[in-house]
Amino acid sequence: MQYDENLIRSVVSQVLAEVGSPPPIHNGSGGYSGRHGVFHDANEAVAAAQEAFLQLTERTIEERGRIIDHIRRISIDQSEELGTMEMNETKIGRLEHKIAKLLTLGQRAPGIEMIKTEAFSGDKGLAIIERAPFGVIGAITPVTHSLPTITGNAVSMIAGGNTVVVNPHPSGKRVAAEGVRRFNEAIYNDLGIDNLICVIAEPTLETADAIFSHRDVRLICVTGGPAVARAALKSGKRAVVAGPGNPPVVVDETADLDRAARCIIEGGAFDNNLLCIAEKQVFVVEQVFDAMMSAMERAGAARLNSAEIDRLTSQAIAVVGEGEHRHQVAAKDFIGKDAAVLCAAAGKNVAADVELAFGETDYSHPFVGVEQMMPFIPFVRARDVDHAIAMAKESEHGFRHTSMIHSRDVRNMTKMGRAMDTTLYVKNGASMAGLGLGGEGYLSFSIAGPTGEGVTTPQTFTRERRCSIIENLYVVGSPKNV
Repeated sequence: MQYDENLIRSVVSQVLAEVGSPPPIHNGSGGYSGRHGVFHDANEAVAAAQEAFLQLTERTIEERGRIIDHIRRISIDQSEELGTMEMNETKIGRLEHKIAKLLTLGQRAPGIEMIKTEAFSGDKGLAIIERAPFGVIGAITPVTHSLPTITGNAVSMIAGGNTVVVNPHPSGKRVAAEGVRRFNEAIYNDLGIDNLICVIAEPTLETADAIFSHRDVRLICVTGGPAVARAALKSGKRAVVAGPGNPPVVVDETADLDRAARCIIEGGAFDNNLLCIAEKQVFVVEQVFDAMMSAMERAGAARLNSAEIDRLTSQAIAVVGEGEHRHQVAAKDFIGKDAAVLCAAAGKNVAADVELAFGETDYSHPFVGVEQMMPFIPFVRARDVDHAIAMAKESEHGFRHTSMIHSRDVRNMTKMGRAMDTTLYVKNGASMAGLGLGGEGYLSFSIAGPTGEGVTTPQTFTRERRCSIIENLYVVGSPKNV
């Protein structure tokens, strides 16, 4: 999601009127121990993270593993409490999925095992390629997954030997600060290092800019909408950017329709469609379109008719900007709300446990082109699979983020994969399978499409260092050079 500047300024003004910034807690060496990562001043946060980084460089890889174990343990053991806290603060998504995100990140986020050393040996000696840290990383996290994004990034970044300063979305700042405080406190009590993860307690556009421009911030990692992604890319520093997505689904005439329906509901309804990888619009070949709609109803989704879709659209899609910048966006009051809330706005009463609403639209409908982040999915008729793939490609806007197909035809799978060229491409599964949830692979909530790193890992946050020794330590070859 994009930062709303007016909202940020009003929140900050209110907070500053009520409380001031607490003074830094200095230890005997002039450091920031005791703050447990929570700061009001961006410069102090970076200074504390730099101090922590210098301490971390003196520790072993095994100790990095212990640090990560504390983050994992808290994420798992306290997932219900922290997930509830995030739900109460952000008021978007589904509670059970807030909990599940923290739980699965604790279980599946990759750690020090991903840091690999390469070696090359030959007649001229030995060269090894090691992965070194950048130092302090500046990060922006979204309201859609405030603490989960921090958790996954912290595991990866610390595994790579870095520390991090986070500017969270203002609407998720409290759970971000509390989670970071708990992580740091546990790490400090065990290993004596504080502030490995720092968070700005009252984030603003100004604190984000201060982090981006600080000379001690060596790398920027952004997870969010187009505006914040552009800001990171203009910072003049190396950036890992997880940008927006509008993932399409294609269903061809060979698909297992009941399986496709279950997968679309599983992915599109997860956390009320807040995931950037989630199914947003579906293109079905004409031959099986009506059968697919029936399969969705059998799987438990609520079907809206054209009049109901029109009523929902009038409330759930807003227009912002002026002149050439005027465009449609998801209305904030409907982002991440339950399907029952959307159906009520459409004039249809459904059970509270209905996870997803859907209905037929044409290609030009706003719900097709807008990354809506709400559990209503438009279904569009296609003449054939080629037409479906063409519409899917156009609707994805060239983000090259995520796409899905349901098909038994390998040629169609291959054709779509080549056409879409997305970072994640899932065949015959729910979108989350592309992150290892129901499929193979590892889990991260930062998917760097614009800058090309893909699903981020600890190795993403390292730089390559090569060490060479000449004409020695190659012990299996000819002794001529010894």
